[in-house]
Amino acid sequence: MRIATWNINSVRLRMELLLRLIDEANPDVICLQETKCVDQEFPHKPLEERGFVHNHVHGMKSYNGVAILSKLPLETRDIQHWCKKEDCRHVLATLPNGIEIHSVYIPSGGDIPDPEQNDKFAHKLRFVDEMTEWWAAKRSAGTPMVVVGDFNIAPLEHDVWSHKELLDVVSHTPVEVEKLTAMRNSIGWVDAVRHFVPETEKLYTWWSYRARDWAASNRGRRLDHIWVTKPLESHLKSHRVLKDARGWEPKPSDHVPVLVELAV
Repeated sequence: MRIATWNINSVRLRMELLLRLIDEANPDVICLQETKCVDQEFPHKPLEERGFVHNHVHGMKSYNGVAILSKLPLETRDIQHWCKKEDCRHVLATLPNGIEIHSVYIPSGGDIPDPEQNDKFAHKLRFVDEMTEWWAAKRSAGTPMVVVGDFNIAPLEHDVWSHKELLDVVSHTPVEVEKLTAMRNSIGWVDAVRHFVPETEKLYTWWSYRARDWAASNRGRRLDHIWVTKPLESHLKSHRVLKDARGWEPKPSDHVPVLVELAV
């Protein structure tokens, strides 16, 4: 089973690129973030024509939005809200093989890494704290689960182009790293991509739109993640980070798709 996650930055604007992902990578399940589309306007037809006839979408106009698109039936569907906001950041579903899959979009947190000066950053920290508590209280480490999405945090030294220069930049600050690490430890999540790629190797999934030549400067960050619970660790078969998708035309997302394959 091949699972892809992608912050697509508007599913309607980038449907052509989503279809390209399907044609080139052949995923069985696709989790999207930042769909920026109300549910009634989600473009199902071209996806159904490629076999994605099962879906769970939760979106809003212009902002946020998450989705699970699947060739496999979704036996249960649910939505989670965080920080007393209904801002379309978390959907989950159960696949026929019993695996529960979550598509999550953690808030970006604005530009100032101080919760007292920046409400967006405070919201981000609360969001991760609430999720950490929820995993431990509502889910078991022994349940086969996959959580994917744009976590908007690059936790490791080589998840950013410069650890030293980004220590005070939102997405790589020590407090964010500490909180995301606590969430990963809550029920013993396994970082599926780093299962294949040593922590000493640079690994990015996002390159800023602000870069004049993103490929030449290569100032990336690993903001997009796939985690699995321990029962699935031994089933991890392969991974892909589609770096070339950052240059796909027309109008690429600033994030690229990340995939893992599970032998299940």
